[in-house]
Amino acid sequence: MIDLFSGLDAWVLVSLLLALAFVLAFEFINGFHDTANAVATVIYTKAMPPHLAVFFSGVFNFLGVLLGGVGVAYAIVHLLPVELLINVNTGHGLAMVFSLLAAAITWNLGTWYFGIPASSSHTLIGSILGVGLANALINDIPLADGVNWQKAIDIGASLVFSPMAGFLIAALVLISLKWWRPLSKMHKTPEQRRKIDDKKHPPFWNRLVLVISAMAVSFVHGSNDGQKGIGLIMLVLIGIVPAQFVLDLNSTTYQIERTRDATLHLSQFYQRNSESLGEYLALGKSVKGDLPEKFRCNPQQTEPTIAALLDTLKGVADYQSLPSESRIEVRRYLLCLDDTAKKVGKLPGLAAREKDDLNKLRKDLTATTEYAPFWVILAVALALGLGTMVGWKRVVLTIGEKIGKQGMTYAQGMSAQITTACMIGAANIFSLPVSTTHVLSSGVAGTMVANKSGLQGGTVRTILLAWVLTLPATVALSAALFWLASKAIGS
Repeated sequence: MIDLFSGLDAWVLVSLLLALAFVLAFEFINGFHDTANAVATVIYTKAMPPHLAVFFSGVFNFLGVLLGGVGVAYAIVHLLPVELLINVNTGHGLAMVFSLLAAAITWNLGTWYFGIPASSSHTLIGSILGVGLANALINDIPLADGVNWQKAIDIGASLVFSPMAGFLIAALVLISLKWWRPLSKMHKTPEQRRKIDDKKHPPFWNRLVLVISAMAVSFVHGSNDGQKGIGLIMLVLIGIVPAQFVLDLNSTTYQIERTRDATLHLSQFYQRNSESLGEYLALGKSVKGDLPEKFRCNPQQTEPTIAALLDTLKGVADYQSLPSESRIEVRRYLLCLDDTAKKVGKLPGLAAREKDDLNKLRKDLTATTEYAPFWVILAVALALGLGTMVGWKRVVLTIGEKIGKQGMTYAQGMSAQITTACMIGAANIFSLPVSTTHVLSSGVAGTMVANKSGLQGGTVRTILLAWVLTLPATVALSAALFWLASKAIGS
């Protein structure tokens, strides 16, 4: 790993280390900011002692990051428009990374300090959107092109509907438990259990389910939220030291050939569908240059881009043999071809089978650009896992006692945690970032309503206010910071 950073100017190396520290600080804060959501019910119900709950939650967060893949990581990265991702230079990368991280960390710390279960996912996404919009304004790019709005809509939908689904499903699970075992001790609160049964802990089976579901929430939290840190570090590395990280330098000859073959098949795909795509892609027409000025992708330059990529990769068996500028160009070509293929897939007239083929080609095209070195995954896993082991107390009381007008029963804790673990696990399968905070807190609220416990209006209003304000606040803050940083670099 160390040899990757050799030969860098001192100021670039310092900037890089500082940027990496910022990302790991964000993940550390994310750990103790969101820990309470994974351990709140298990601590509040006395199913586990706080120190053990937090320790094992940290361990399962760590494992979740290690085993979670990078699908969600690049879903976050691709919130930025492809034009911003292919325009890599050190100053630009520094401004982008420090602006979005400073905004995200500031908001996370503020909401944690006041004990508000705000979402780190919302915070990060708002910060990324702010950078994209500010970049569009600075470079006179239409705001419609300043952000990957389709990806933003997909992620926004998952963030909006997941708490609603959490509320409803957790309520239904609790209703099912009350119908199945109406007289069970699992419907008691810890206080009732202590007063009536003179017992400190939940019944054995309820305790086991609470512990297992809490660790499951921790694992899926790590596999979802941890990937956001991985995506951020890759933005840092590509933005500051692009020559070393724009492509996976450990790619095998087979992987490179697979990329080259995908490019050839993509060309054949377009020729096969030239009747419907010929005008959109300007097939068979001479277009000057392989990419437009300012590194903006243009579907009408697809054929020159394919030709340039195939020419660059001709005879290449190892990316390390490519000059640094060629590596940057290869990534630029691949991202533009992928972006155009994505747009083509949404055009009318293509058969469903053809669209499926195109999606498979896109995966092969980006196989050596959407990656993360193991040391990046390990660093994020450690930061999130260690962060999980501190700072949990501020939010546990909010989750356990301040959402409903009565304390949480064991059945409510199980319902909320099982729902949260299943929903985030499903989101991981589809590479969608969701908020552990919002899914769990809405799940608890759903069980309170189903249990006819009522909701505390003040706490619910505070959580909803944080939910509503997080996106606009972080968008504005990161946009302002990026504008200032860009002006400073420009001057």
